[in-house]
Amino acid sequence: MAAQSTLRPSPSERFTNLFDSFYERLVSIIDRWQHRSKLSKEATRRLATVAFALTIITCGYGGYKWRRRRRKDRDEGRKLMRLNSSKKLKDGLRVLYVDRKGQPSRVDIHTTKQSSFEAHRRLFLNPPPGAGAQQDPSKAVPSAYIRPGLNAAFLHQVSALLTIMVPRWRSKEAALLSMHAVCLIARTYLTIVVANIEGKINGALVAGKGRAFFKNIGWFLLSGLIGSGVNHQIKFLQSKISIAFRTRLTRYIHDLYLNGNLAYYKLQNLDGGIGQGADQYITHDVTLFCDAAASLFSSLGKPLVDLFVLNFQLYRSLGRLGISALLINYVFTASLLSKATPPFGRLKAKEGQKEGEFRSMHARLIANAEEVAFYAGGPTEKKQLNAEFRGLKQFMETVYRTRIAYHTLEDYVLKYSWSAYGYLISSLPVFLPIIGDLAQPPRSHNAGANTYSRHDRAEKSSERMQQFIVNKQIMLNLADAGTRMMYSIKDLSELAGYTSRVYTLISALHRVNANAYYTPRHRYPEPYSLADVGGSMVHGFDGVRLEDVPIVAPGLWPQGGEELTENLSFHVKPGEHVLITGPNGAGKSSIARIVAGLWPTYRGITCRPRAVGEDGVMFIPQRPYLTEGTLRDQVIYPHTESDMAESGQRDRDLQIVLDEAKLGYLVARESGWDTRKAWKDVLSGGEKQRMGIARLLHHKPRYAIIDEGTSAVSADVEGGLYETCKAKGITLLTISTRASLKRYHNFLLTLGLGEDAGKWEFVRIGTKSERASAEQELKELRERLEGAEGLRRRRDEVERELGRVWVEGKSGGDADALDEVTYDEQAPEG
Repeated sequence: MAAQSTLRPSPSERFTNLFDSFYERLVSIIDRWQHRSKLSKEATRRLATVAFALTIITCGYGGYKWRRRRRKDRDEGRKLMRLNSSKKLKDGLRVLYVDRKGQPSRVDIHTTKQSSFEAHRRLFLNPPPGAGAQQDPSKAVPSAYIRPGLNAAFLHQVSALLTIMVPRWRSKEAALLSMHAVCLIARTYLTIVVANIEGKINGALVAGKGRAFFKNIGWFLLSGLIGSGVNHQIKFLQSKISIAFRTRLTRYIHDLYLNGNLAYYKLQNLDGGIGQGADQYITHDVTLFCDAAASLFSSLGKPLVDLFVLNFQLYRSLGRLGISALLINYVFTASLLSKATPPFGRLKAKEGQKEGEFRSMHARLIANAEEVAFYAGGPTEKKQLNAEFRGLKQFMETVYRTRIAYHTLEDYVLKYSWSAYGYLISSLPVFLPIIGDLAQPPRSHNAGANTYSRHDRAEKSSERMQQFIVNKQIMLNLADAGTRMMYSIKDLSELAGYTSRVYTLISALHRVNANAYYTPRHRYPEPYSLADVGGSMVHGFDGVRLEDVPIVAPGLWPQGGEELTENLSFHVKPGEHVLITGPNGAGKSSIARIVAGLWPTYRGITCRPRAVGEDGVMFIPQRPYLTEGTLRDQVIYPHTESDMAESGQRDRDLQIVLDEAKLGYLVARESGWDTRKAWKDVLSGGEKQRMGIARLLHHKPRYAIIDEGTSAVSADVEGGLYETCKAKGITLLTISTRASLKRYHNFLLTLGLGEDAGKWEFVRIGTKSERASAEQELKELRERLEGAEGLRRRRDEVERELGRVWVEGKSGGDADALDEVTYDEQAPEG
């Protein structure tokens, strides 16, 4: 029986017992309620049974719905992971799935609101757009291009970036910082605890107390285990803070950089504030800034806590004299090192700039590797790269020479001088007992005792040893805290350099989004400079219209823009196809850039439809662009596969589009729609241009601007593509120098150059004047052909004479005579 009583119940029995107890508890509750009601006991039990059954059914159905929702989300996550895509909800939330231990894990990406950008703009622009001429100097924003260092501009920059990294007190970043602060305080408390335990261990060892010795050894091991966990938790939280900061900044920068204002284009081509190294700022400098900011919170926060807590502890042990000596040492060391500290902030910012320039040169070589290989320009590129690296190397050697002298002085002062000073201060209670008596309450002794016994002397020695060890450990920790505090000053200087770089990037992005391009205030703007933009852009117009718009190629500060065409005015309505032609440099592609919003409208009004869509406009650039992804992604770009699924289109619809673009063979040749390749190297020049036409046929916009989009396509295929686009109801604005394209357009816009530089003409194709111009051109061509016939006859005569001279000279057998005769025969023609 005893053996049976020790047997554990099976899982089914445990579930039955739990179910019975729950049912009995429910019945008891119903019984108590029944005593207060007029229902009978049997009716109450039936009511309880029905309520219990409904509870089970409701919970089961809820669990079923939850599991079904989880399964649906998991399947959707796997699909989005396979497509390398995301899902966008109505409130602007973007849902992304990442792989986590073989299962899709959901990540919610909250886009920054436009109101937040407008609120932050006043922190990054000087003065912000729309600010009046009268501005309070005390509230002026420091320039983003001020020399980095520990100054008021650095404090403003850090506070501005903190509003992005820690947007509110209830955010994840604020919680991580709070947890980190708690761990720092706990680590300081453990430092004092460990110092006291070490003092008790040494005191017990001197007094010969074995039991107290082993007891304190156990406490020491336990506190060491807790301290190790706290130390690694501090490092873990520091890494989490760095990742959280970088996530906030990267998403904020991406929202500013990749938006509808085309900041990613304007930042490189219109604004000269940060040069051509935006990738260096976003990928490298943001990472270094976040790591430095997170580590500085730890390296600066913990020493501050240690200094306050440990100094208070030493004040209790050493009294006013010891703590005064420590404060004097702090002031002397800080003043000495501050005067000897090099400008690490400026050096770090300059280092980042040179690293970015060296990286940009390598990126340029990779992007243009084929062209450089055709020209055999490897040796020239090598010289340029070596010259750039030589400048970087010389600068880094200068930085290292500057650091070694400072680090030598810093290590000697902070490690050895402070340690020796700490031993000296810790020994004061031993050699000057009066200090210890003043710091601690006097011990009580028997009135009749004039001398200490042997036990009392041992006890006194033990207490002195314990006090010395405690003071020594606290002083060493205090010296270490002071060392880290001084090191943090250097880290703070380097952080100033990283802060300046990141602040400059975000300031430039805000400036570009506000169309307030980089223009120093002490220079007057040149004509057609980016500070002299007075035109306007109208979106949502049914057609393309330019009214008194000069075609100007913008120039970075301080040069003004170059006017290519004088005030241009034309209006394209639905179904009115326009061919834009003219010599090179006349500004044909510039019209597309102005209509697209890449270049500003300096004067007049530019009207255009909205972006890609059935009622919008689509641009086919002169250089084909093929994205990373599958063959399907090349056709539907800039949409993703999830956007395609939402629109109800399937692969069979894309096959029809490829057939219309004369690319129907690609699916079979490349082994399906899901094939991933380096398409810019796989497809030929003509196939790339036809892929652009396929995108146009897939999106079916109302208007299309094609910039030399069929220059590598044969004439017969080119005509079929244009007829297909017109049959789809797409109004074409074609930029080309091919006269054969006139038959597919209704109007001709001709831009002049040379004697007619800046002039333009907009006429209907097929009019009397246009036919007269064509006949005049045909007449000139015929005259040239007649002249060519005469030249051809003269060429034949010269060849016959040369053949005769060559034969005669060879028969004479004298090479010199041959040269002389040949020269004499040719001299009159020369």
